[in-house]
Amino acid sequence: MSTDELSPSERYASYRENRGHPVLKDFQALHEFPLDDFQLRACREIEDGRGVLVAAPTGSGKTIVGEFAIHLALQGGRKAFYTTPIKALSNQKYQDLVARYGADQVGLLTGDNTVNGEAPIVVMTTEVLRNMLYAGSRTLVGLGFVIMDEVHYLADRSRGAVWEEVIIHLPESVTLVSLSATVSNAEEFGEWLATVRGETATILEERRPVPLYQHVMVGRRLLDLFADSDVDAAAGFVKEGAPVNNELMKVARDDWAASKLKDRRSPRGAKGRGGPRQVGNGRRVWIPSRADVVERLDREGLLPAIVFIFSRVGCDAAVTQALNAGIRLTSAEERDTIFAYVEAACRHLPEEDLHVLGYHDFLDGLTRGVAAHHAGMLPAFKQCVEEMFLRGLCKVVFATETLALGINMPARTVVIEKLSKWNGETHADITPGEYTQLTGRAGRRGLDTEGHGVVLWQPGMNPREVAGLASTRTYPLRSSFRPSYNMAVNLVNQFGRDTSRQLLEQSFAQFQADKAVVGLARQVRKAEEALDGYRESASCHLGDFMEYAGLRRRISDVEKDANRARKSDRRDEAIASLKNLRPGDVIQVPTGKFAGYAVVIDPGWSEEGPRPYVVTADRQARRLAMIDFPTPVVALTRLKIPKSFNGRNPQMRRDLASALRSRTHDLAPPPPGRRTPDARSTLARSGADEEVARLRAELKAHPCHACPDREDHARWAERWFKLDRDTQTLKRRVESRTNTVARQFDRVCDVLTALDYLDGDEITPRGRHLMRLYSELDLVAAECLRLRLWEGLDASELAAVLSVLVFEARRPDDASSPRVPGGPVKDTIAEMVRLWGDLDRLEKDHKLDYLRQPDLGFAWLAYRWAEGDELDDLLGASELAAGDFVRWMKQLLDLAGQVADAAGDGPVRATAREVVRRLRRGVVAYSGLAED
Repeated sequence: MSTDELSPSERYASYRENRGHPVLKDFQALHEFPLDDFQLRACREIEDGRGVLVAAPTGSGKTIVGEFAIHLALQGGRKAFYTTPIKALSNQKYQDLVARYGADQVGLLTGDNTVNGEAPIVVMTTEVLRNMLYAGSRTLVGLGFVIMDEVHYLADRSRGAVWEEVIIHLPESVTLVSLSATVSNAEEFGEWLATVRGETATILEERRPVPLYQHVMVGRRLLDLFADSDVDAAAGFVKEGAPVNNELMKVARDDWAASKLKDRRSPRGAKGRGGPRQVGNGRRVWIPSRADVVERLDREGLLPAIVFIFSRVGCDAAVTQALNAGIRLTSAEERDTIFAYVEAACRHLPEEDLHVLGYHDFLDGLTRGVAAHHAGMLPAFKQCVEEMFLRGLCKVVFATETLALGINMPARTVVIEKLSKWNGETHADITPGEYTQLTGRAGRRGLDTEGHGVVLWQPGMNPREVAGLASTRTYPLRSSFRPSYNMAVNLVNQFGRDTSRQLLEQSFAQFQADKAVVGLARQVRKAEEALDGYRESASCHLGDFMEYAGLRRRISDVEKDANRARKSDRRDEAIASLKNLRPGDVIQVPTGKFAGYAVVIDPGWSEEGPRPYVVTADRQARRLAMIDFPTPVVALTRLKIPKSFNGRNPQMRRDLASALRSRTHDLAPPPPGRRTPDARSTLARSGADEEVARLRAELKAHPCHACPDREDHARWAERWFKLDRDTQTLKRRVESRTNTVARQFDRVCDVLTALDYLDGDEITPRGRHLMRLYSELDLVAAECLRLRLWEGLDASELAAVLSVLVFEARRPDDASSPRVPGGPVKDTIAEMVRLWGDLDRLEKDHKLDYLRQPDLGFAWLAYRWAEGDELDDLLGASELAAGDFVRWMKQLLDLAGQVADAAGDGPVRATAREVVRRLRRGVVAYSGLAED
């Protein structure tokens, strides 16, 4: 509640409270708007000397609390650090604070940039602060406050542990201000913060500053998601089970009826995106094109908007589609302003690189008010989009979900194109937490009276499921903490092994695990009581029925095992047939989306299995997986593949597909795959059959077999077996959760001891290298230094071999048959992969799985860039987007710097510094906003 809404008595009470908080009173005077109640409560707690956790919706003004902590630090002559999860957010916050306090008062430390690092206010990524704490940096002297923005990022699987490290290791004299999105277990997180940091107040705010209304766009109609009752738009959520709009439910019923009618009449299905579909009652529902969506939002006055598309390619395609439809959302004056800003912001980009970077297409779209935003874009372009959107000049941004990670880009409307996304392994439905995070950007404080969340209708959509996403208002915060090798040596160096173990037992991960054990143990006790009841209900007067039931289960298990073995044999046959394929072989893909004739471009054979790259008769170029080959394939004929063939070239695909169709026109289909069992599988099947026959005879001879109530007893016995299996799982979870973090730390230390990095509480000379290496493959890098694998390499060669420790292909397809420089580079990488294999086996011996396999997919690009090749030549020969290229180069630069610090005096240090010098040129040097 703002102060304008207070009664006279409440105003007096507020005055009395503020009288005891003079710094807050001064801070309020700096703002033209009154502070909200949750902001005032948090600021009072900070001025009283307590830490705070503020959990509030996106756009509610949490950062005001962080800014007050900075103001309080300056008033008291102390330092304040403002930490963020990503470099782009650090850069944005740095600019905000410079505008308020002046460039001389604010510093920036992100790994890429070091600006005024000893200033009283320093913005940094959380990793930088963690490294300072381990190094005992003098910059920490005089530190009074640390603001951890987006602290819920500690749930991130790959980087979340850093937040917990910082929270545990910050000096007690530092006041911690934690800013989080709304999470359902904020009280639990606050309780943990109080445990490890001392007095900490948890401030929860569930009300949104701008009401949020939820809609579904069906064709060109914008329908409310909910009926009018039970909607609390100011909170941004509704009560669970709130009624869904009847009109929307009718659309769903019509759509269901249409799908049944379609199944009977047209097995080929409905028309493509943007076309009409016939529904059961004769009406037509349109799936809107992306241009339709933009035009409708424009007519309704719902721009600016962010349209979330969970695909980089989809975002770029959406911009192209909007421009091809003639969409122009800006005035002449706005276009001039955008043009001038972009030209100035990108003036440092090399002129010869503008074409390959797609600069002119980007500029055309942005001046017309339309842009994409994703990790594959050049950081300078993303900066332009963010700034123009904040100014209201860019009207529509097609973005991936990475935009939702804290970047300050609120919109009037948020559109979610689909409710599923690729999670790295499969297409999965988005979670309520993700839905909340995305739609939370709708509604700009001070500009909009209401925000709007829009989901686009898709065939088969269930409005109740959409309502479920919108009515689940928060999501739990789960720790992703685990001790790394680098963390272990730094902790042992500072505190010794026993104290380090105790420190790690203070982690949020262990706090959650210990609390969970209580609930799990209660479930185990209840289950054991139920097991006794089930056993009693299954008792039989003729004999031991659980023994009889055990025989039945044994028969079922043997039959299932035999069936699995047969499936495994078929898979082995299919793998063997794929292993025999050669480029130019024409095959018939047995099943799947790309079933039919195809010509093999690359068999794609690797240790992980076959992934043939083919061109199909309908001009698709795809890398297939084992799921597409349930049966073996054979080469039916052959086609000549042009040496210069490029699957990304549409004309080449068309020509090859045409030749494929001609060659297979009169080709008889291959006979259905018939399996000829080998002697081993025949023997195994015979053994299984004999075992089943023996068990069946034993079953019939059992006294309980003649019981008239046998099947009734059997149902209770099956319940017993199922509950017993679940109970054993619960018991294992209880055992595994007790002292989990400390046990993990012990295993890490055991690996380091086996490698002579640790000796009790002492760090050996070998371990000193590891203290400076913070990368994911920290131990591999340290071992390479110890074994002197990198000595004798020049700078370009070292850049190439270091790249395998940072690069990770987004999809397995991207990593197939990577191009690697020959000579010393190839030999050294081979040695590094062998070294990784040795470490991987050592990890498995100690029940660890930390070190992923080195990825060779960036080695050629790193080598050629260090050699001075042009960006156009490199990106033209690779499938990497410009933004990805810059991001991996930035991470490679970071690792090269770490190696230079860790190597000690010698040739590797000098070479690593030369790597940094060579790589930092062109777009890499001018991209100061690269994200992590």
